[in-house]
Amino acid sequence: MNEDLYPAIASVLTEQFNVAPERVTPDATLDSLGLDSLALMEFVFAIEDKFSVRIPEERLDPRQSGVTLTDLAEMLREQLPRASAAQVES
Repeated sequence: MNEDLYPAIASVLTEQFNVAPERVTPDATLDSLGLDSLALMEFVFAIEDKFSVRIPEERLDPRQSGVTLTDLAEMLREQLPRASAAQVES
């Protein structure tokens, strides 16, 4: 688990998308969060904007079942330059 990325992802879900905190766990799949397909796409865009990255579509389709928040954090880690990954908490 990317400890520095996960809290920021969880924050977006709970604060911007009103997902109940108890549903936001590292092993929660995107499709288990109770968001409709439009909200899932908006969530992905919000995450990309927050971290100033773009996750290639072939890596992440939020409609795919089985993509967990841990998987999302790892995808972000791969897209972030090493220097800025340490400053994600901002």
